[in-house]
Amino acid sequence: MQQNALDVREYINGQKMSKYQWWLVVLCFLIVAVDGMDVAIMGFIAPSITAAWHISKTAFGVVMGAAPLGLAVGAIFAGSSSDWIGRRKVLILAVLGFGIATLATAYAQNPHQMAILRFITGLALGAAMPNATTLLSEYVPEKRRSFLIATMFTGFNLGSAMIGFVAAYLVPRHNWESVLVFGGVLPLILVPVMLFSLPESARYLVVKGAAVDRIREVLTKVCQADFSNWTSFVSNEKVVAKQPITVLFASGYAFRTICLWVTYFMGLLVIYLSTGWLPTIMKDSGLSIERASTLTAMFQLGGTLGGVLVGLAMDKFRPNKVISTSYVLGGVSLIMLGAAGLNSPIMIPVILLAGFCLSGAQTGLNAYAPGCYPTMARATGVSWMLGIGRLGSILGSSIGGVLLSFGWDFQMIFVALAVPATCAGLAIYINNKKSTASF
Repeated sequence: MQQNALDVREYINGQKMSKYQWWLVVLCFLIVAVDGMDVAIMGFIAPSITAAWHISKTAFGVVMGAAPLGLAVGAIFAGSSSDWIGRRKVLILAVLGFGIATLATAYAQNPHQMAILRFITGLALGAAMPNATTLLSEYVPEKRRSFLIATMFTGFNLGSAMIGFVAAYLVPRHNWESVLVFGGVLPLILVPVMLFSLPESARYLVVKGAAVDRIREVLTKVCQADFSNWTSFVSNEKVVAKQPITVLFASGYAFRTICLWVTYFMGLLVIYLSTGWLPTIMKDSGLSIERASTLTAMFQLGGTLGGVLVGLAMDKFRPNKVISTSYVLGGVSLIMLGAAGLNSPIMIPVILLAGFCLSGAQTGLNAYAPGCYPTMARATGVSWMLGIGRLGSILGSSIGGVLLSFGWDFQMIFVALAVPATCAGLAIYINNKKSTASF
């Protein structure tokens, strides 16, 4: 390497984080928070919509499954497109897109219109998550990576919990439409902030052969240091394939790719069925919609704390084993939840524990995945994991109404969910290869 050539990855890993890097953590946290809010929003207003439109829970399952389907398609195609056109552009367009689509959903006149709008919302939501993860992962030191990305992802849980409390307040006083208006306006407020302060990934610019002056300008802004003495920038990563998608199945990557897909699928199946249908299940069991929404929000609050602590543990211990343990404990908590029943005095702490373990594990997996792929295919690897895994969220969102129509009760559903939770733990446990050294 020439003396005046700077390795961007090594530089970021060797320096303390600047104020701007910390601001980037906050900004990505906010992006993920509004993402989580709009992903979870339908679960909290579904009972009100089905009552207002006089439709069955099974029929409304099409609406519930539309956004996860859009998320899968959006993650695979729009999410991975940032490996071609840049993380910043895709991320800004994604937040703008799901803000507008959620706002438009408030004016849907029937389930057909609502399903279409939720699918469009899902397309944009699917593009946001992998790019926020990828962008932040390329700007934080490796020694803090898991904790900081996991902390960022607690925004998803916080946003999901917040919209539950918002729904509990707005629905009785106004209507279900007001919740969607709230969920659409917040992302739109965030877009100007992103336009002004969201940087492109310097490592992406290096890999794409961008002009030295542009890379220097971005690094100076983000790292708040003088790079005028450096005449070139490099990122010493081994190129394992010419196209990003082929990296996922190249030698050394195929097995981890399959493990990540299986884990994410099982984890989202559990989480979406739990949070998407829990308010409806509780309401059918005699609880008020306000009480049901509040209890479901407790799941997300538990996940917020779980994400942070799982991230901390991942920086100290073998990440895949930490995630695996959290999934298995989440399965145990689901059995406890089903056995305890809705009127049990341990209902709240067990819901908190379930959220802590399951959402904590899912957050940890999001932090773990970027390190499994090199820069040229990082967004593609994360996006495809999210996209394929979203099939689990589609199944979880759609099957809830079917199981209820078959006569499954609260206890049966949550005990059964312990099975995919355990499968998720086993799949990530056998993925025992460390993240790529080129991260």
